[in-house]
Amino acid sequence: MAFASLLARSSSRLSSSKTAVSIFFLRSSRQLHSSTTPKKNGDVSSISAEKGRWNWWSRSLVPLAIAAASATSFALLNQSYPPSISQSSALDSSKGVKIGGKGSTELVVKGEYKEVPKELFAELKSILQDNLTTDYDERYFHGKPQNSFHKSVNIPDVVVFPRSEEEVSKILKSCNKYKVPIVPYGGATSIEGHTLAPKGGVCIDMSLMKRVKALHVEDMDVVVEPGIGWQELNEQLEQYGLFFPLDPGPGASIGGMCATRCSGSLAVRYGTMRDNVISLKVVLPNGDVVKTASRARKSAAGYDLTRLIIGSEGTLGVITEVTLRLQKIPQHSVVAVCNFPTVKDAADVAIATMMSGIQVSRVELLDEVLIRALNMANGKNLKEVPTLMFEFIGTEAYAREQTQIVQQIASKHNGSDFVFAEETEAKKELWKIRKEALWACYAMAPGHEAMTTDVCVPLSHLGELISKSKKELDASPLLCAVIAHAGDGNFHTCIMFDPNNEEQRKEAERLNNLMVHSALSMDGTCTGEHGVGTGKMKYLEKEHGIEALQTMKKIKNALDPNDIMNPGKLIPPHVCY
Repeated sequence: MAFASLLARSSSRLSSSKTAVSIFFLRSSRQLHSSTTPKKNGDVSSISAEKGRWNWWSRSLVPLAIAAASATSFALLNQSYPPSISQSSALDSSKGVKIGGKGSTELVVKGEYKEVPKELFAELKSILQDNLTTDYDERYFHGKPQNSFHKSVNIPDVVVFPRSEEEVSKILKSCNKYKVPIVPYGGATSIEGHTLAPKGGVCIDMSLMKRVKALHVEDMDVVVEPGIGWQELNEQLEQYGLFFPLDPGPGASIGGMCATRCSGSLAVRYGTMRDNVISLKVVLPNGDVVKTASRARKSAAGYDLTRLIIGSEGTLGVITEVTLRLQKIPQHSVVAVCNFPTVKDAADVAIATMMSGIQVSRVELLDEVLIRALNMANGKNLKEVPTLMFEFIGTEAYAREQTQIVQQIASKHNGSDFVFAEETEAKKELWKIRKEALWACYAMAPGHEAMTTDVCVPLSHLGELISKSKKELDASPLLCAVIAHAGDGNFHTCIMFDPNNEEQRKEAERLNNLMVHSALSMDGTCTGEHGVGTGKMKYLEKEHGIEALQTMKKIKNALDPNDIMNPGKLIPPHVCY
């Protein structure tokens, strides 16, 4: 059965439904502005800002769920407004707690705050002119990750917007001189507290550096600045028949994707960020600019500095240029969907498909809870059972042949309702629904936060891990939805909890710990693609061992002896050497 007909039958408009929920992505019209009027919370006045520049649609999407139900109403997720730095002592009442470190389960990330010298403000103003601000709203916005439950007692003292590599170098050199922390900021889509500023300092927003510097069509590579988003880049590449194959959350920037070593649903075919970056330029804490490699597709010349920076989460320097490997847009693709009675059956089909040698480009697993959320959010009527979504690419004949082979595999593992789509709009609609998974979970639990797990295990253990986790999740009083990149053993759980309910937060943490430790016992990892930030630090010693962490610490100290680069992230605070 063609999937287009299934979509047509299952669609229902919100205007005719009293229970459907629609997800909208709002284009923020907030603008940075100069102000000489102090904020009522005691904030200092703004130094200056680029007038009319602020539009973060290309970097961050904010979900707004609107309900049309008579008995049940869905409200916009409310965020509590934090105290200013001068009022933050109330949050710092418990002493001696290592946040994000070994054994930590605390929600609020602490950090020792030191006032930024006036001399640094003056130097930053000289470097950036109008492209910086101390406006409280802007500092808070940059200090609270948009899709993360993590919080910090402090926010940045100033947000700067460099336009060039030269300006970045000068900023880092000045901050290093005064030993003031720097927090790099990209698309604001990270979820593990990467952009928190627990020690205050300078937030360096890279959104103005978003040029495509050079496109080499015959070499199938492109040189870009870090602020450009992957979606925006692909829009520009489409006319050349090329695309960049990684597809993390909407709004993610190339620089942030490098920093977190992200991947996405296409990683099963094209690899992760480390496999798709040819070279980088990075500014070190002392202001030095380093180019990590040439544009050659392979090299055995010296240490692999490119891979050292990828995944370093802004703790070693600021990325200012990225050379990316590109791919040809597939000649033809088929998207298929199949239902299963259990997540174990679905996972087994994903494993069997990979073992068959079929070169799928996507294998996504969604459990029945997530399907229910997507139905509500999109006005659909998809069958609420564990579901696998596949994408096959190649020539038309080859893609169809792969589809038929996988259909046969699925039928041997209790698969049913196998449908497929070849029409462009039907395929776009299907993946659009998939990409809205997180927002759909927010809509099902208004006022709640999402603790999103990111475990990854060797493929042969995926079925066992998902089955074990699913039993605990179903028994929990919390709303828990599962989505997996089943082709490479990576799966996420959106655990929805009320941030004002301590028992719910502890239950979410218990479930998260269970899945992480289960994955580690199977020779897996605590994070397949989201990165460490502050949220995953407590698992690193068990995963890597203290010797590996001490080696990381030595590298960090060698490149950043003043510890100004994104302090309090990635390396647990108890690690020393």
